Amino acid sequence: MQHIKRSPEEIAANRARYEEHQRKGLEFAPKALPAPSPLPAPPIDTALIVHEEIIPGGWCWSTRIKSGETLRIALQQGFSTVSLVAWNAADTSERLNLPDTVKMQWTTALSKGRVIFSDMGRVMFSVTEDSSGAHDCLMGGSTAASNLARYGEGTRNTRDNLVLLTTKAGLDRRDIPAALSLFAPVRVDQDGKFVWKPDLLHEGDYIELRAEMDMIVGLSNCPHPLDPNPDYRPNLVTVTRIGALEPIADDLCRTATAEAARGFENNALAAI
Repeated sequence: MQHIKRSPEEIAANRARYEEHQRKGLEFAPKALPAPSPLPAPPIDTALIVHEEIIPGGWCWSTRIKSGETLRIALQQGFSTVSLVAWNAADTSERLNLPDTVKMQWTTALSKGRVIFSDMGRVMFSVTEDSSGAHDCLMGGSTAASNLARYGEGTRNTRDNLVLLTTKAGLDRRDIPAALSLFAPVRVDQDGKFVWKPDLLHEGDYIELRAEMDMIVGLSNCPHPLDPNPDYRPNLVTVTRIGALEPIADDLCRTATAEAARGFENNALAAI
């Protein structure tokens, strides 16, 4: 890639245009989102449960989910970080896109009321419930090298798990998008450094993600690279696939931001 040298004046002009674009975007951003979902997690109507899966510490699992269905991912047996990736089931070249998700909503804090976009500007998930808001969309998961340095040999890592479940889905390493790390309380401090904020997590935390298209979803249950625990001890994670319910007319995720509304418009156009 050729580097284009710009003058200080050009840099300042570009910065001014960006700040103006940001200002206009933030004018339409929600001034406040709902409080975190209550704990403990409410019981699920057994008639709505399509499937329930327990992911052991260090392991991974993938599933197909239909539009309108919900995935509840719950820490019922202790703390763990769960990395999530997803593809459009009808066209796997369309996949989860965290950079667009962050840029279009002007925030790295994904929580209840937010949506998660694909690389085609469509909504893949709506965050309908979330007890923590402690999710990392910046760093990504662990690798063989990071685990070896922290724990020594013999532990499973996020990167290899994603390669495994991607291959099982008939896809390639190049198809793996940046993973969203759920229950990873990563924040950026005043010096621009990533920091781990364990006070953001609670016993029994959970998140519910409503699918806005038919998808293949992959989940990996491995410690985050910033997890301060010196021992490799990811706990069991419960994943429940819940049957589809029709969203209410003023559904928060569909109406909270202009970007989300446009994303749902793109979903509707693709269905025609």
